[in-house]
Amino acid sequence: MKDTNLSIIIPAYNEGANLAAVLRKVLQVELPHGIGKEIIVVNDGSTDDTAAHAEAFVGSDVAASVKLLNHSVNMGKGMAIRTALPAVTGDYVVIQDADEELDPNDYVVMLNKMIADNLPVVYGSRFLVGGRQGSRFFYYGNRILTALANILYGQHLTDEATCYKMFSTPLLKSVNLQCRGFEFCPEVTAKIARRGLKIQEVPISYFPRTREQGKKVRLTDGLIAAWWLIKYRWKGHTPSPFGHSP
Repeated sequence: MKDTNLSIIIPAYNEGANLAAVLRKVLQVELPHGIGKEIIVVNDGSTDDTAAHAEAFVGSDVAASVKLLNHSVNMGKGMAIRTALPAVTGDYVVIQDADEELDPNDYVVMLNKMIADNLPVVYGSRFLVGGRQGSRFFYYGNRILTALANILYGQHLTDEATCYKMFSTPLLKSVNLQCRGFEFCPEVTAKIARRGLKIQEVPISYFPRTREQGKKVRLTDGLIAAWWLIKYRWKGHTPSPFGHSP
């Protein structure tokens, strides 16, 4: 296998309590032979010590490149991903939240699937083989969004809203992202599906956190996600009733 890299985009907003642990886990992952890591943290206008924790890792590991990009104000997860994309140099790219809900070691099974089957996109599903589900609110909200994506786009997903979405870098960079917040997930799913691509999944681990522990997704984010899935099913522009038009 030729030398290649996995670029890991980490949007972070007020995650000072978790970011250092996440970065340590990401750095410790042993990827398939010949694949290195490029880690891009986007401090999304945090008002805590998120930036300081990220800065401590820049240049700290000879085996991986850690970059820090900063937003002066909070702009949302989608904008953080869009800010990071021009800095991505790896052959593959994955999204990593700055909390500890997921296990970065699952990059390995995702990469192996991508490489073995020559796939342009793989999602890591928290529900493919059961496992922990988190609160009923988040679980059933995700099931509804996933069912909607499957109906509208002819997919067979079990976890549309998963954070662990891995792409070939040319594919993700070719998507004209317009998202600012959590609508990244429905937008990228819709636009990739409209190209006729079938999104493959592999099972991943899941350690859900509560709102008290810092979970940021709210009911309105689910409504916005559903709107974006519906909007991108057909060509043309329709104003969003939730005030989040692209």
